[in-house]
Amino acid sequence: MRDEVVETEEEEAREEANTRTHRESHSPREVQGEARNSSASHAGCAEMPRPRPVVPPLIPPKIPEGERVDFDDIHRKRMEKDLLELQTLIDVHFEQRKKEEEELIALKERIERRRAERAEQQRFRTEKERERQAKLAEEKMRKEEEEAKKRAEDDAKKKKVLSNMGAHFGGYLVKAEQKRGKRQTGREMKLRILSERKKPLNIDHMGEDQLREKAQELSDWIHQLESEKFDLMEKLKQQKYEINVLYNRISHAQKFRKGAGKGRVGGRWK
Repeated sequence: MRDEVVETEEEEAREEANTRTHRESHSPREVQGEARNSSASHAGCAEMPRPRPVVPPLIPPKIPEGERVDFDDIHRKRMEKDLLELQTLIDVHFEQRKKEEEELIALKERIERRRAERAEQQRFRTEKERERQAKLAEEKMRKEEEEAKKRAEDDAKKKKVLSNMGAHFGGYLVKAEQKRGKRQTGREMKLRILSERKKPLNIDHMGEDQLREKAQELSDWIHQLESEKFDLMEKLKQQKYEINVLYNRISHAQKFRKGAGKGRVGGRWK
């Protein structure tokens, strides 16, 4: 606002100086001719008066006596001021941009650091799970070995007792040995089937997305097994119920049959 006022005062000072110089340069005759023409024009227009526009008085700027106004210096200072303001705005812009870039770099570093931490945590959990599975397998094998050893000791004791009791228990010993062999064979078959169904879980090379897919696959598989187990249990219950119904019907028929003697029904004598 102050610059606009100064500029207006400068223009008014220039116009005043030009007017004064123009008046001084005219001769007295030209001045008288202009005055005469002016009076004649006023006389001709006396019949039709026109309203004179109201012009506000112009106040010339006060210039100190003995000093000279350097408009070039004022213009130069104004240009320097504008340039300084522009340079300040540019510096502020680049400073803000630098700050935003630093914040973006810091954000990327935090994201990478968190990603590395999550990967390390996942690796640690995987290692712990592997150790836990290994301990469980080792504990299971140890228990199976202890059970097998205990069974062998019990069998040895039974053999010793039976051999001391006499030769008439030889047939019983043979039958017991055969039953034990059958049980052992069934157990070995069960372990073999479980070992075939149990697949190794190789997840060391998998990433986060692959681990999620593998977990979802295992979850779906467990859900399917639970569904099949539930269906088989329900089927077993239904079969047991049907067997009981048939057994009751047979018992009822045997009881009320005419002329029925003693007979064996369901493992019992009636």
